[in-house]
This record gives sequence, C-alpha cells and structure tokens, in this order.
Amino acid sequence: MSNTHPAYRRGPLRPVADRLPPGTIAARHQRGGAARQAAWEATIAYDLPQKPAHTDKASSWAYAEEFVAEDDVLLTAREVGVEIGCRAVQPGAGAVLRVAAAALQARAVVEIGTGTGVGALWLLRGMPEDGVLTTIDPEVGHQRAARQVLAAAGIAPTRLRAIAGRATEVLPRLADGGYDLVVVGGDPAHYPEVVEEGLRLLRRGGMLAVDAALLHDQVANPARRDELTTVVREVGRRLRDDDRVLPALLPSGDGLLLAVVR
Repeated sequence: MSNTHPAYRRGPLRPVADRLPPGTIAARHQRGGAARQAAWEATIAYDLPQKPAHTDKASSWAYAEEFVAEDDVLLTAREVGVEIGCRAVQPGAGAVLRVAAAALQARAVVEIGTGTGVGALWLLRGMPEDGVLTTIDPEVGHQRAARQVLAAAGIAPTRLRAIAGRATEVLPRLADGGYDLVVVGGDPAHYPEVVEEGLRLLRRGGMLAVDAALLHDQVANPARRDELTTVVREVGRRLRDDDRVLPALLPSGDGLLLAVVR
C-alpha cells in the first residue's frame, strides 16, 4: 500500500504553508509563529514518514501467524508431522498460500514436499473446486497420511495427484507452462534445481512460492555461512535479480519467497 502524502512522492518536504491553499486556517496558523507552527506540525505528525519509537516484531509475527486459525484437521495433520519428523508449512505461510491460490484461481498447482498434507489442505481450500494439486514427496508414508487428512477435511480424492519420488526426477516430466502455482518445500538443499524447474512449469502470470526462505532466521544473518543457509540465501538473491519474475519476500511462517512470472 502506498502512502499518498506528498512527502512520499516529491522528495524533500516543503513548508506546511506552501502545501496549503492561501488563507486557510492551517496556513494562517503556520504563519502565526514558532509555537503555533510546532503545535500544527504535531497535529499532522501521524501523516509524515517517521520511524516508530519502539516496535516488537516478535509479537507482531506471532499475532500474524495466529490471525487465521487452523481447524482441528490442520492441527491433527501438524501433530502427525511432528511425530513422524517431517516439516510442514507454518500457519501464516499457509494462509498466504491459500490467498494466492484463490487470487490466481489456480486450477493446476504443484507442491514439492507433501508431508502430512498441511500445505496441501491450505492450497486446496483456496483453489477452485475443480482444481487439482500435484504433490511430490519421496516418502509414500507421508502421502498416505496426507490422503487421510484430506479425506477427513472432505476433499475429494480426485483433487490430489500424489507422485512418489524425488522432485529433481519428477519435475522434468511435467509440462512446460502448464501450471498456475508451484510451491517449493521439502529439502532446501535441492532448492536451486527445483526452483529452476518450477519456473519452467509456470504459465505467464503464474506464481512460484518458496517456503522456509528465511530458514529459521539464519538467511538474514550475514554471519551464518553454513552450506544450507548459503544455498537458500543464494536462491533468494537469484530470484530477486531474475528479470523473468517479480519477487517479494514475506516474513510469514519461516519466510515465504514469492515470484510472479512476467
């Protein structure tokens, strides 16, 4: 959202009187002396760009994560994922993915990393009723659990196309430009290859979404130079500088990197 105040559009802030019609109360007030000018500027301070005195980003993040509550089915799927040791998209990122699927009217979606169906359920709840989700995971047991979760949520089994295998081996078999949304999850070590394949799969105007793009807050820390953090950081940089897409990095969940194909 852009702020319409002239200070955001015109560079240096002009004197208040210069920005108001001659003869207005505000202009006369401003010309009345330093004390009245200070009082006037205090009244418009809310409309000028300034740094807040204090912010609690941790509280804001937690509030945003809980803003759209997960129902019992999602919570159960998340618990099962913890039990079997597979990562799931966090609630804030899941809510963003649902909105993205709805905004795109995404009827053909690819998800890398099925897990226990947390991400799949968020996506399918945003997709049109005739939309089909192709989800890829090397673990057949994960996909079996995901099917049970979707069935409990009342999702028709025909809406899920589960493919067991490694994403680097499955994605090359999918059609160029045939998908509206590609969600990259699973093992971050494979993000470079998977992201490139994902871009190939997308139609013009389609969206790539990379989960765990901040990797437990390690990506933003320049002191973290371990291999996995470096891989994820570099994926973000490449998408940021890629003329084929329009990117944005959101702090939702563990970081959600979005890129729309031009």
